[in-house]
Amino acid sequence: MKVLLVDDEVPARARLRAMLGDIGGYEVCGEAANGHEALQLCATEQPDVLLLDIRMPGMDGLEAAQHLQLLQHPPAIIFTTAYNDYALQAFETHALDYLLKPVRQERLQDALQHAQRLTQVQAASLRIADDRSAERQRICANVRGSLQLIPVEEIRYFLADQKYVVVGTADAQLLIEETLKSLEQEFAERFVRIHRNALVARHYIVGLGKADDGHAQVMLDGVEQTLEVSRRHIADVRKLVKALQC
Repeated sequence: MKVLLVDDEVPARARLRAMLGDIGGYEVCGEAANGHEALQLCATEQPDVLLLDIRMPGMDGLEAAQHLQLLQHPPAIIFTTAYNDYALQAFETHALDYLLKPVRQERLQDALQHAQRLTQVQAASLRIADDRSAERQRICANVRGSLQLIPVEEIRYFLADQKYVVVGTADAQLLIEETLKSLEQEFAERFVRIHRNALVARHYIVGLGKADDGHAQVMLDGVEQTLEVSRRHIADVRKLVKALQC
């Protein structure tokens, strides 16, 4: 099994590496000092297990775990932390175990054996079902094998495209493997549905226009593309535009 070590403290990573060597049968495929580095390494190394610290600079372990659960085949996550007050949040990300520092080798071995016994079907059942009660601040997209984080505040629209969703910003269009329905539920305060295949950011709406075929279209600040508004949603969108212009 391939294991990725994620901790901002070098001695902590060295200790885990040494314990893995003593246990045997596990390959350390990389080390990361924060959640962002962990996401990048997960895209390239595809580890089976993460030994993941929680308190780290930049992106912490809990946020990284939320992003990882959105992958088609997420790694098993075992939190390793000096703090016991994050346990509930940790298990809400469907972590397999929560080890308190200093991590004991026996506990680490038990947790790794649990991860090894877990089949892909069981792992899938542990992933988010998911009510996403905590709204994310960033969306994770896989770009040519590298995970790219998109601040939600920069997103102009979500547009369904077959089995993917296009995330549109002022300067990019990226694909994610999520559903419009789940995005609409999670970001209900930020985005409004204008069509069965589109959500737009409320605060980027600058007006309504008409296409050559007469269909209403939303105009968004920072992007040339306009998005069609369906008849079902036009009345609500008109009210929203009027309220925004007041």
